[in-house]
Amino acid sequence: MTSENRPNPRFEEDMQLKRVAGPPRYNRVAQGPVQYVRVADSDGVLIGYVWANDEGDAAGWVTPPGLGAAAINAGAAWLRKLRDAKSRGIAPTALLAELVRDTSDISGSGVVPGSLAEAPSLAELKELASGG
Repeated sequence: MTSENRPNPRFEEDMQLKRVAGPPRYNRVAQGPVQYVRVADSDGVLIGYVWANDEGDAAGWVTPPGLGAAAINAGAAWLRKLRDAKSRGIAPTALLAELVRDTSDISGSGVVPGSLAEAPSLAELKELASGG
């Protein structure tokens, strides 16, 4: 076999797969009750829910089905808000309290005043969001 036909030695090396840490995130699964706030666009249309559970250091974003592209894109700004809070070391329910107090507009949307509530479980909040 000539050197032209030999496989490149790089193809014979074992790959070293290493987990690389990404941005800090809250857990996305919660056991037990979750607190949540509703988020609506500037026209008052519900575009999602921010939820939190301190016991599991969990928080997230739930989107109702059937939203248009603009509403779905607005949800990305709320996910960034969650990541920012986690990087600052904010407890999940403290984040909700912060969001309730914050009156600034995030991508044409905001927390619905007086919407802070509790659901018995994350599954039930997701069912609520889906219209069930």
